Amino acid sequence: MMNLLEESIIYATIMYQGKVRKFKSAPYILHPMEVAQILSTMSDDQELIAAGMLHDVVEDTDGTMEEIEKRFGKRVAFLVASESENDYPGEDRRETWRRRKEESLKVLRNTDDIGVQMLWLADKLANIRSLNRIYGENGEKLWSMLNQSDPAMHCWYYRSVAESVELSLNRTGAFKELIRHINSIWPGTFDTEKTKYKKYKEVSVEGCRLLGRGAKGDVYRYDDELVIKVYNRNNTYRDVEREIALCRKAFILGIPTEISFGIVSVGKQYGAMFELVDSETISSYIAKDPGRVAEYAHIMANLAHVIHDVTATPEDKFPDVKVMLQARINDCFAGEYEKLAERCSELIDTIPTSFQVVHGDFHTGNVFLQNGEPILIDMDRVSTGHPIAEISDLMYFYVILGEDDPSVVENFMGFSYETSKQFFDEFLKCYLGTEDEAVLNDVKKKASLIGYIRLIRKFRKSRQLSDSEQARVEHYLKKISDIAGELDTLEF
Repeated sequence: MMNLLEESIIYATIMYQGKVRKFKSAPYILHPMEVAQILSTMSDDQELIAAGMLHDVVEDTDGTMEEIEKRFGKRVAFLVASESENDYPGEDRRETWRRRKEESLKVLRNTDDIGVQMLWLADKLANIRSLNRIYGENGEKLWSMLNQSDPAMHCWYYRSVAESVELSLNRTGAFKELIRHINSIWPGTFDTEKTKYKKYKEVSVEGCRLLGRGAKGDVYRYDDELVIKVYNRNNTYRDVEREIALCRKAFILGIPTEISFGIVSVGKQYGAMFELVDSETISSYIAKDPGRVAEYAHIMANLAHVIHDVTATPEDKFPDVKVMLQARINDCFAGEYEKLAERCSELIDTIPTSFQVVHGDFHTGNVFLQNGEPILIDMDRVSTGHPIAEISDLMYFYVILGEDDPSVVENFMGFSYETSKQFFDEFLKCYLGTEDEAVLNDVKKKASLIGYIRLIRKFRKSRQLSDSEQARVEHYLKKISDIAGELDTLEF
């Protein structure tokens, strides 16, 4: 009786009969055989290696997922499905290239299955081996032969795959070879150290106290001297490196921040260690003693001035907040909202260009108090531009997020929504140096316009909207439209 792998080889050979690869007209069956061989260097899992033989059957033949499951079982079908792109029948494959790649990358980034990661690595390694050979023979002419003619897009795709599997598979020969091929075609994409043996220190946060939550990850008290930021699963090693580099730049510019001294692995996620002795987030202090919220709001306002008083240079290469704000508008509005999008873009254009530093994710969960001094550790969104961007983020975190459901803010900040709104009011008064209601309300109105745009982006970016969520989006769009009609500028 044939075993599973032998049967997959025969089945794939039949399904690919007469089919050839794009280059050199090589029999197509050679590609899945190569993928299976690469997988055999990483694992002896027969189902995984069989999936390597079958991974293109659904995309490139008339085979179906149902038939694969019936013949080879649920596990093999699951692995094949992880590598099968949506074909978008009737649409030009050149036009759908980026969409197909982004959708499939979401599967890879969100998986905990090492088999899926190995299958992706093996397939992309086999593909880039071929790509590199053809590139050596044809040079830049290669790209015109492909559905995607922009080499930067191919670099993005292969880099994204490598970053997604690095934590789990960086010690395999297949990963190191993938990095070498990427750097061969696109020199400097990866540090050559990644082709050498590397093992990240493995730590656990089980039993550690959660100190704060941020957009990129959670911060835990690891021991008496150390805190560890555990990055969300979709963050890559490159994201962690980038934040550490931004921390160094900010520290040099005089912003009070701690620099991580080590990248670690926390299960299947990356972490960064910081030396913060006897320190707590300002959120935790407010939660313990809400009666002192005004005091902590003043500390945050003074810290904001320290940040905003720093002037960067073009050489620092911090992102421009106006570009980020425009991107949010692009993500939020489409079709019938085109005129509203244009109006919001006009208002964004009224913000003066500036090299003032802004934190980009400024809230009490990202600020620690150490010996009474505030210290920032979450620096991955440091930008330059007008402080209205920072104030709009504060209004988003402390006011807007809780308008429909106060528990959203309460769960995020660790204290009540009423305390949260009080914090924002006290912060704004101290930051602006006034209690003039007209001035305060004017800035709040400008900040809320940007804040509601961010909220709509949050809804639309995460998932397919339910009817109730769509109704909420429509409500916020009406608010944005009303506010936009009242404003001439977002500057203050």
